[in-house]
Amino acid sequence: MSSAGSGVFGGFTKLCKGLAVILIGGHIVVQLLPSSLTYLALIPARTIPFGWNLITGGYVEQSLHGVVVSTLGLLFMGKLLEPIWGSKEFLKFIFVINFLNSVCVFITAIALYYITRLENYLYMPLSGFHGVLAGFVVGIKQIVPDQELSLLKIKAKWLPSLMLLISIAISFFTPESATYLPTLIFGTYMSWIYLRYLQRKPEAKHRGDPSEDFAFFTFFPEFLRYFLPFVLAHEMTSSF
Repeated sequence: MSSAGSGVFGGFTKLCKGLAVILIGGHIVVQLLPSSLTYLALIPARTIPFGWNLITGGYVEQSLHGVVVSTLGLLFMGKLLEPIWGSKEFLKFIFVINFLNSVCVFITAIALYYITRLENYLYMPLSGFHGVLAGFVVGIKQIVPDQELSLLKIKAKWLPSLMLLISIAISFFTPESATYLPTLIFGTYMSWIYLRYLQRKPEAKHRGDPSEDFAFFTFFPEFLRYFLPFVLAHEMTSSF
């Protein structure tokens, strides 16, 4: 029993443990010093001149359940991804996806303000590691797409789609959806772009993963692909 437990909760990498300390430390800081959230979280109206919140916002969890989920997700998914990608690439992935995700959320918040004129979009503190966690899920889809998850009885390739479907469904019943849904969507898409076209692999002469099994249309069930011709067109134009 103890050996099984140590197998599940052991084997975490030093990098993941260090990043977990940062997540927990960030949560403690904003609990002890609530005013620090103004400087650390992504608040669109204050991003200029506080431009660093495009980076720091992704490592600050405001709620207890958020820091628990983010820490466990980082440790367990990192245990799978880091040995395959390497520590340097794993850290680079986290930094790039977090930054791109924050930029997309910032632009979306500004656009929504100009459309609705609701100042809530400008001053709502946005933060959390869930955008990077969404990216990890896409990474798992890429690495072990046909691995069946015994708990959910589904293959790993459907994890990103299932995650977004559940998140969108929940958003209809929770007013706080604006704080997490855009981050999950952009985190998923930005990570796919990075892994598909930009990630450098030392053993390969090209960047990214051009395999058909990782094409964008694979995020959708087969019966939906017939209604998404623009996805196929995107893939064809991107290959040239």
